[in-house]
Amino acid sequence: MKTVSGLCLGVMVALAAGGCGASPADPTKGARVVHVVAAENVWGDVVAQIGGRHASVTSILSDPRADPHLFSSNPRDAARLATANLVVVNGLGYDDFARKLLGASSGSKRRVLTMADVIDTGDTNPHLWYDAPRLPSAADAIADALAAEDPRDARLFRGNAARFGESLAPLLRTIASIEQRHAGAPVAYTERVAGYLLDAAGLTVRTPAGFARAVESGSEPGPGDTQRMDDLLARREVDALVYNAQAVTPVTRRLRALAQRSGVPVVAVTETLPPGQRFQDWQLRQARALLAALGGS
Repeated sequence: MKTVSGLCLGVMVALAAGGCGASPADPTKGARVVHVVAAENVWGDVVAQIGGRHASVTSILSDPRADPHLFSSNPRDAARLATANLVVVNGLGYDDFARKLLGASSGSKRRVLTMADVIDTGDTNPHLWYDAPRLPSAADAIADALAAEDPRDARLFRGNAARFGESLAPLLRTIASIEQRHAGAPVAYTERVAGYLLDAAGLTVRTPAGFARAVESGSEPGPGDTQRMDDLLARREVDALVYNAQAVTPVTRRLRALAQRSGVPVVAVTETLPPGQRFQDWQLRQARALLAALGGS
């Protein structure tokens, strides 16, 4: 498998439309389009904003009702990869289905951008799109990858990346407000989805690590971790419960109900970008909900 310094996709060449590099979109105007497949629609939306009319983006993980950890790829996903010039994956084990599809065509030529190589947090939490302070670097890397496929539009891509970074200002201000008003405040989560957001906001996560790992992997948390989570909520030892509304299990539903009975505010977050929303608007809405739950506005 090639990395970002690679060339272009050759998986299932017979299905590919147009060959290597960006394909002409309008021969009369000379406009070109980079065909992109993003493993997750969170990154797909960012790519679409940066690429504009010079990027055609398809996202594989895009169902807000489905648990991403349970996703299985299918032949249609392989066909999508076959038409791409650029593939954007998250990494850190989150989208192993994409790695397997790419590995199955190791002799092919493609450009692959792995966001975990760009957003190097030193952490194993794969939900990198919640790491708001590092998102401008992610946008720059996407612009560079698009420019490598379509050099004529490099200035446009980099300008759009700069504008994307500027559009994050309300989100970063909200995170800063949480830190200024509630630094060190104790919170809990059902799993690590918004972990980077909570870290950036200076909050203290009280969830037992074993509990979060078990929920994320789809297994049953241990009795000790479960009791500790129950105590945190029943005794109101945390100021909010950050709840993954997309990966719901009997365990997490019970915790949400316990939080509500105990008067602990519940902040719902998701892993997949909801339909009809821009990435930065979605993140801002969730950050504002967290601020409100902690007593801010």
